[in-house]
Amino acid sequence: MVNQSVGVFGATSLVGKRLLPLLIQNGWEVTAFSRQKISSEFIPTTSRVKWRSLESLRETHPNFNLDQKIPYWFYLAPIWTLPAYFDFLSKQIVKKIIVLSSTSIFTKVTSSDINEIKIAKKLGEGEASLQNWAEKHEINWTILRPTLIYGYGQDRNICEIARFIQRFHFFPLLGNANGLRQPIHADDVAAACYAAFLSQQVANRVYNISGSELITYREMVERISHALNKPLILLKIPYWVFHLAIKLLKPFPRYSNWSIAMVERMRRDLIFDHSEASRDFGFAPRSFRLSKEDIPL
Repeated sequence: MVNQSVGVFGATSLVGKRLLPLLIQNGWEVTAFSRQKISSEFIPTTSRVKWRSLESLRETHPNFNLDQKIPYWFYLAPIWTLPAYFDFLSKQIVKKIIVLSSTSIFTKVTSSDINEIKIAKKLGEGEASLQNWAEKHEINWTILRPTLIYGYGQDRNICEIARFIQRFHFFPLLGNANGLRQPIHADDVAAACYAAFLSQQVANRVYNISGSELITYREMVERISHALNKPLILLKIPYWVFHLAIKLLKPFPRYSNWSIAMVERMRRDLIFDHSEASRDFGFAPRSFRLSKEDIPL
């Protein structure tokens, strides 16, 4: 690629913070957008990254201008927010865009929680909007759908379980909690984004990406406990007790996002084949092994 400039939306997301070093190490000039206030924690000590505020983009759009046109883009923010930036991106004369979606487009579409169904719908609409826009403007697009992302103590899944164990020293399970999982590390998601970006085989394709290891929900909880070096009591709780507990906890902000649908998924398989990603751009994820830095303090 002749032009060594790329743009990244969602640059301070968990995956974004892992992708930026990859781009910098490989000689790319990065224009990084974020809705967060940029702190020194997020700013690599290099002139190769220029930070831009999404707030500034929204306030000045359509008059927001960059120093130069950027033909290559990564979109790591929620995919349903992407259409708001189509006009801006069209002015960049985009040639290729790599976008993150989620396998939740499948796993939450039949959820008992109406809010989760809405998320699945928004994912689907976001994917469709991207494809329609990109094809209209003759832009090469690729969508990656990761499974449960974890890493660096900053995810919303593994970390939530870890905090519960740290606080209460037990963990409730529905039945045997034998639903299969394939957690994927944020570094592997970032690597997949970059590999897909470089590949010539992925134009106008959608790929599921998942961890290399299939483990049950129960095993996942046990490994989190082991990484914490905390003794753990696993309790099998009846469905009605879960239902009552969530209803009682729902008014508290800390637990407002909990739902009975999360409990029901303990016994559901949430696994996805990533062989096409391995074939087309060399995707090779790690097994589920938690390091100390993957656990929240």
